[in-house]
Amino acid sequence: MLRILKRLLAVLGVALLGALAVMYVTEPVVTTRLLGLPFGGGTGPEERVPGGAALQVPTAAPAARSIPAEVLQSMHKSVLALLTGIAIRDGFIASVDDPAALYLPEWANDGRAKVTIRQLLQQSSGIGFPSLELLNPVGEFFQVMIGGSLAEVVLGQPLEAEPGSRFEYSNIGPQAIGIILERATGRRYAEYLSTMLWQRIGAADAFVVLDSEDNRLARVFCCLAATARSWLAVGLLHLDRGVAGGEEVVPESWMREVVTPSASNPNYGYYTWLGTAYEPVRRYNSKSSATVPQAEPFAAPDLIYFDGFGGQRVYIVPSKGLVIVRTGDLATDWDEALLPNLIIRGIDEAADAGDAQ
Repeated sequence: MLRILKRLLAVLGVALLGALAVMYVTEPVVTTRLLGLPFGGGTGPEERVPGGAALQVPTAAPAARSIPAEVLQSMHKSVLALLTGIAIRDGFIASVDDPAALYLPEWANDGRAKVTIRQLLQQSSGIGFPSLELLNPVGEFFQVMIGGSLAEVVLGQPLEAEPGSRFEYSNIGPQAIGIILERATGRRYAEYLSTMLWQRIGAADAFVVLDSEDNRLARVFCCLAATARSWLAVGLLHLDRGVAGGEEVVPESWMREVVTPSASNPNYGYYTWLGTAYEPVRRYNSKSSATVPQAEPFAAPDLIYFDGFGGQRVYIVPSKGLVIVRTGDLATDWDEALLPNLIIRGIDEAADAGDAQ
């Protein structure tokens, strides 16, 4: 019996090595990074985003812990929305209603030619996106997340629905916007982010993750390694309608557009989530089973937020002058309303107690 078991293990070992060899030949970058992840390996090289002198802001918690870049968090998308508005203001992009194909000729000769930048920002472009396939670790999903040729995969996605017809949260649209920004401005994403936004709001040095040393395309749908105070600075930019340090960083009109409900989803603006309508369970798209529960409506109807994987959040409540940054351990059972409602009600109770004295 022991001899049979040893032979079985040997056969399984050979089969595993053979499968890894095939994976490596097919997608060497994806395979190498997948094997390295359990041992602390990264998802790609990093590029620095220089910050600026910190602005004086009141905080309840003074810590400045960094969020590791390898954590696949999507709060970066909300930063991308602001940077897009800056590029439009500066004339690099003519209009939010421009066809994306003006900047992405790869989309010019089929149905994708009708997709607008606005639809990409609202996650209603109709562009397809790969779903998670655990049995295909070198498939397009993993190529997007950790592969070395990101633009090829993103710009190769087909049109799956009429542009503007439905909301489908994905990483493809944001990454297309990132490519548009680099092509329209003629500048590297990290450099443009640094000079036009990050330094001007007093954020600390950050890092973006690139797909490879050869292509050097930043993953803009995720992977912005930044301190909690830097996320606070981005949140304050919403409170102050695009102004930081007494200067306009993002046009006030664009800040309003970012938090305007879209036709395809009343709880989504430009890469920013809104608390417009109560949803007991929030879904991301039709291809994923991922959901976020919400036990009750938000305690403030003007709440907006950035959503990062596993409960990473920036909640912004203009009516309370409040920004909440949560960058703790990954939480798979995150209740969307629990933390902001707890703090909002505490503020209201303290105000009521003060009025009663």
